[in-house]
Amino acid sequence: MAFAPKIITCLIVLTVYMIPPTESTIQCGTVTSTLAQCVNYLVNSGPLPSACCVGVKTLYQMAQTTPDRKQVCECLKVAGKEIKGLNTDLVASLPTTCGVSVPYPISFSTNCDNISTAV
Repeated sequence: MAFAPKIITCLIVLTVYMIPPTESTIQCGTVTSTLAQCVNYLVNSGPLPSACCVGVKTLYQMAQTTPDRKQVCECLKVAGKEIKGLNTDLVASLPTTCGVSVPYPISFSTNCDNISTAV
């Protein structure tokens, strides 16, 4: 009979680990450093550096949960306000230009609370 409490404890621990995280593991510093190679292009246009698209794809792969996507959205909005002269059309089209399909608009007016992995 002493074995039953151990099994129940194991099941509870496994259940806790299976619950999706409710907080993001992505930091804003990671977001901005991952996309740093894109800034010159997004301000001055010109040729798109391949390192920019590598960053876009890397960030897309990192943000697979709803909390992570919301965090990335918020970080991008904050960073975007700090960078003078961003071309909003280039910003909006950057994922598509880099071959990444994002199921929500890339805009400084995007409501990050509405973003989910199910979109």
